[in-house]
Amino acid sequence: MKKLRSLLLLFAIGFGFLVVQCTSENEKTAVENIDADHEEHEEHEEKEEHNETIQLSAKEQQEFGIEVSVAGPGELERHVDLTGEIDIDPDRLAHIFPRFPGIVKQVNKNIGDPVKKGEVLAIIESNESLSPYSITSLIDGTVLDMHLTPGEVVSDADHKITIADLSYVWANLNVYQKDIPFVKVGRKVVISAGTGTKTATGTISYISPVVDERTRTATARVVLPNPDGRWKPGLFIGARVIIGKDPVAILAPKTALQTYENQTVVFVKEEEGFRPQPVHIGRSNTKAVEIVDGLEQGQPYVSKGGFTIKAELQKESFGGGHGH
Repeated sequence: MKKLRSLLLLFAIGFGFLVVQCTSENEKTAVENIDADHEEHEEHEEKEEHNETIQLSAKEQQEFGIEVSVAGPGELERHVDLTGEIDIDPDRLAHIFPRFPGIVKQVNKNIGDPVKKGEVLAIIESNESLSPYSITSLIDGTVLDMHLTPGEVVSDADHKITIADLSYVWANLNVYQKDIPFVKVGRKVVISAGTGTKTATGTISYISPVVDERTRTATARVVLPNPDGRWKPGLFIGARVIIGKDPVAILAPKTALQTYENQTVVFVKEEEGFRPQPVHIGRSNTKAVEIVDGLEQGQPYVSKGGFTIKAELQKESFGGGHGH
């Protein structure tokens, strides 16, 4: 009986050893499997991270308004921004008064009507001779103001007709002290009346020799052709005075820049597709930027429409896939 108990004890010890050994081996295998899965997951993530490209056909590029340019040098314009107002050229403005007191018999024009030089504007009967005489226009232009009514008695300077030739107008710009050294006669100016309106280009023809004591600004003048009458006197305007051009190695339009994953990028075109390329920018103006790093000369890149490519990449990152 004592021998049997000894055998049972030895069997129990051996069985326990085997159980511990098997458990250890299983745990080791499980850990190895977890490590392998983790490494595979990291490799998959790394592969996805370095595969941020998207393929678009020529038709899709046209549909999305994507334009591709080749990176290269250019000239970056430097400018100062000014504000101002459209004014009438005083040499193209006429104030016409009745020559003699009398009674207005006839008025042929209204405010806003076009007139020709020598055209009859009104007829007045003189108080002295009782004979009618005509008031005629001295210039071609548009009636801006008229203080004559049929049957009215005219006897003073308040009764006048104002006519202006608006085929050319003045753009008078306010030049602050800090900008005076850069604004010079002959410099190119781009003038705008606001977002969405057509711009006009001219040159500075005059700069006032004194600074206004009240506004502390000088006046720079640009004479603008106004054949369609869109530059109306009194209109508030903005102006961009070009003061110089700097050569840069890589010049790109601002429309090429996108923000992707908290970085400023340009989408470059490669055989695999379009890929976001982080870039560093230098000097800039309202339309273009200098690329100092991240884009090489001769490299094709998206100069317009990059927002669509960014949206497609973000859609893929959320599992949406490329829908074309």
